[in-house]
Amino acid sequence: MSHGSADESEKTAQLYRMVMEEHLCPFGLKSKDLLERKGFNVEDHHLTTREETEAFKEKHGVDTTPQAFIDGRRIGGYEELREYFGLDSPGEDETTYQPVIALFATALLMGFAVSWTATGTLLSARMPEYFVAIAMALLGLQKLKDVESFSTMFLNYDLLAQRQVRYGYVYPYAETLAGILMLAGALVWLAAPVALFIGAVGAVSVFKAVYVDKRELKCACVGGDSNVPLGFVSLTENLIMVGMGIWMPLRMYLL
Repeated sequence: MSHGSADESEKTAQLYRMVMEEHLCPFGLKSKDLLERKGFNVEDHHLTTREETEAFKEKHGVDTTPQAFIDGRRIGGYEELREYFGLDSPGEDETTYQPVIALFATALLMGFAVSWTATGTLLSARMPEYFVAIAMALLGLQKLKDVESFSTMFLNYDLLAQRQVRYGYVYPYAETLAGILMLAGALVWLAAPVALFIGAVGAVSVFKAVYVDKRELKCACVGGDSNVPLGFVSLTENLIMVGMGIWMPLRMYLL
């Protein structure tokens, strides 16, 4: 949705953004790109010094740059531009499934790639194992980026971590190791029990928090800065780990 002029060829916007030797404002670049994609001819005004930037902000009574103007009306910065054009501008605390969707989609494609390399076909019998193992390793990596933040969020709902706080610090390493070993098909006697244990504890914890206690929490599954809601996706992730923990030793040692 655009509020610009009806004549698409004459739409003009003014943009004031910081372009300095030591700093090129990324939101200024994003604002310029968005305006151009919406069909505007952008009059691009560069603020090349700190003094010039401060004078601009004082003149227009604003605290930040960039600032965009359309039809003589100040729209604001990049987020305000997105709102002006009717685009989503999720807040920092707004929940979203985007990170976990991206992770699982990447793991699936990597599973296909490994299957193709190992067997010459995309849909080999082991492809689902590759997918789950890669997903476990990627999920573990997300947690390992900041173990302290992960453990803090994890303590909100994990029953074992609430009793043994150090478990929240061990969990990311255990999940990553189990995923890597299962991908390699090595030391399954170690990887399978680890996956079974952390998956079972996680499934019980998520089920209790979400479906028994009816709590609205964020899931630490993709790290301590996650905005993914705790719920069905988190429960499914843990149940898949349980399944892998049971299936891998059955396939390798009994079937």
